[in-house]
Amino acid sequence: MQKLAFNDLQAQYRCLKDEIDAGIREVIEGAHFISGPQVEQLEQELCAYTGRKHCLAVSSGTDALLMPLMAYGIGPGDAVFVPAFTFVATAEVASLAGATPVFCDVCEDTFNLDPASLREQVERIEREGQLRPRMVIPVDLFGLPADYAAIEEICREHHLLLLEDAAQGFGGEFRGKKACSFGDVSATSFFPAKPLGCYGDGGAIFTDDEELYRTMASIRVHGKGSFKYDNVRVGLNARLDTLQAAILLPKLRAFDRENAVRRQAAAWYTEKLAGRFATPATPEGYASSWAQYTLRAKDHAERERLTAALKEAGVPTMVYYPKPLHRQEVYRSLAHQAESLPVSESLCERVFSLPMHGYLTEETVSAICGELCRAQEA
Repeated sequence: MQKLAFNDLQAQYRCLKDEIDAGIREVIEGAHFISGPQVEQLEQELCAYTGRKHCLAVSSGTDALLMPLMAYGIGPGDAVFVPAFTFVATAEVASLAGATPVFCDVCEDTFNLDPASLREQVERIEREGQLRPRMVIPVDLFGLPADYAAIEEICREHHLLLLEDAAQGFGGEFRGKKACSFGDVSATSFFPAKPLGCYGDGGAIFTDDEELYRTMASIRVHGKGSFKYDNVRVGLNARLDTLQAAILLPKLRAFDRENAVRRQAAAWYTEKLAGRFATPATPEGYASSWAQYTLRAKDHAERERLTAALKEAGVPTMVYYPKPLHRQEVYRSLAHQAESLPVSESLCERVFSLPMHGYLTEETVSAICGELCRAQEA
């Protein structure tokens, strides 16, 4: 088989080349590289897409997660509840704010935060009395929104803020609502590999709370007040470059078309692999944007054997994620609260992801599945 791309950004560029090139040229000719009009236009179109009232385009998905914590004044002595099976940025922002991440387990079939584990960890922290429970950051992992009905109920009961980490979730849906529309505030990433990605780092924050929006707008530009050189709080340099906004605009307009292809590709994968592999679940009432299509091997040895065979056949795979957050070296000091989270630990031993993007064909998916099935039988 000809070597495949895991996420074919070149195919996307070929399709959108004229619009992307024109947008880049317009920014360069206008020489408005910081906070140009394309940034505000992008924010408006993102609000229209997600249904949120306010959007801030920012410099990265990590800053998009950090800035709400800064705006809410979350810091030392505060507990922030996060899933253990995700990218480190979700916990990292709690640490950067001076708070303590508290790790929760995830569901085996959806890979997302397990509400039962969340409740257990919140009640444990309340009993111990050493930290103030303040915020939950669920992750819309691999494009599938978390169980916001159950999570929002827990947050109401325990008076917790809710920050939706939709870094991978843009374009997903839960009960007819778009990802980035849940919680007090939500964040996404425009890292190139994401469903909606730019050509560098970028992200966005969404909220319906105007006061929170204004505070984060100040944080985005060094804590500015009425103008740039009036500084009223500690902030960041967290603006999205105008060039990246110009690149994202045509991608956003093509997004639903590409998202439909990803969903069709996921359906092809599941049709051809169901019964032979543990395929990802999409429960009733959900729609995924399929940032990744992730399978679960029987054990670590099977995963290593299958991914090695696929590599030999020219099929790239990725492992998201090889180590749960509560076992990372950086969080060794939290070992006292990092008891075994069995589902997260098991998934890290078994998961692997197949090529997924908005330009896959059924022929390519069939070829990948054929190689995978042959590797299983070998």
